[in-house]
Amino acid sequence: MQLRMVLSLMAAALLLLMSIGCSSPGDEATGESGSNWRYAHEEFEGDVQDVFAHKFKEYIEQNSNHTLQIFRFGELGESDDIMEQTQQGILEFVNQSPGFTGSLIPEAQIFFIPYLLPAEEEYIVDFFKTSVAINEMFPELYAEQGLELLSMYPEGEMVVTADEPVRSPQDFRGKNIRIMTNPLLSETYRAFGATPTPLPWGEVYGALQTNIIQGQENPIFWIQSGGLYEVSPNLIFTGHGWFTTAMMANQDFYQSLPPEDQQLIQDAADYAFNYITDYIPGLGDRMLEKILDSSDEVTVTRLTEEERQPFMDSATQVENRFIDMTGERGKLLLEQFKADLEAVVGD
Repeated sequence: MQLRMVLSLMAAALLLLMSIGCSSPGDEATGESGSNWRYAHEEFEGDVQDVFAHKFKEYIEQNSNHTLQIFRFGELGESDDIMEQTQQGILEFVNQSPGFTGSLIPEAQIFFIPYLLPAEEEYIVDFFKTSVAINEMFPELYAEQGLELLSMYPEGEMVVTADEPVRSPQDFRGKNIRIMTNPLLSETYRAFGATPTPLPWGEVYGALQTNIIQGQENPIFWIQSGGLYEVSPNLIFTGHGWFTTAMMANQDFYQSLPPEDQQLIQDAADYAFNYITDYIPGLGDRMLEKILDSSDEVTVTRLTEEERQPFMDSATQVENRFIDMTGERGKLLLEQFKADLEAVVGD
């Protein structure tokens, strides 16, 4: 077992023992006077998932006797660790991007087909609110893995950072670009001309600093809060996708609750979703301004329509790979996804 995994599991065990004392998860979930539920996410204090988690907590605690304990990135390990802890019932709730869930739920990789989602903010929120694929088809896929899907929401446009400005697939050649551990995302960056390099988040800053990798992709708020622009100062807006995340519960825990608590949780997730979809518009511009105020070395490249076209041409290749990975079910999901997008964006 890798040292990182051992240390993360030790940290998880220690923190959870501190949080629950001697009581078992089952005891905590059913106490009449109110339970202490545990929720882990992948980001830092003040980032989008943290804002969502605190709005969820706010609703739960204002409308019940339950309390919610939030664990941020690193406190219980990395993304794979908190998902495992949720499936085991150690955590009641988890927030994880399909970028990591893709190995567990291959169909979730649909969000990494480049240029499938529109770049414009005004369309994204409506899509997530109205999409049949997201609101009706995805819950069934997550349920197969023992997870109750409570919300999917966008966090921000994906932005690439690199050791030099990039305007074409030729500029990506020879560059190791860090990606999440996601097979379809690997296919995307190979199609873009780069060498996809999966790395856990905790290793990214150092790998950029030492030139083990020459770039990475993330929404702009994460580039700002993680200080990635300090070691990868060239920001490239390719318009190829949005960072999406999902908030879910351990299904055994959820189904063991009385109907009023299940409704409480659903209402809390809706409350947090409505808040975050008002919070997201303009966030990228605000975070970019902070980055530019902090560093004179940062460059910003926004691809023109003509420059985007070679990257867009690779989308069919990635779509075909998605269908190869997911079969008929993935094909039907993709068809519904496109129909949902057309209903929002039009031709």
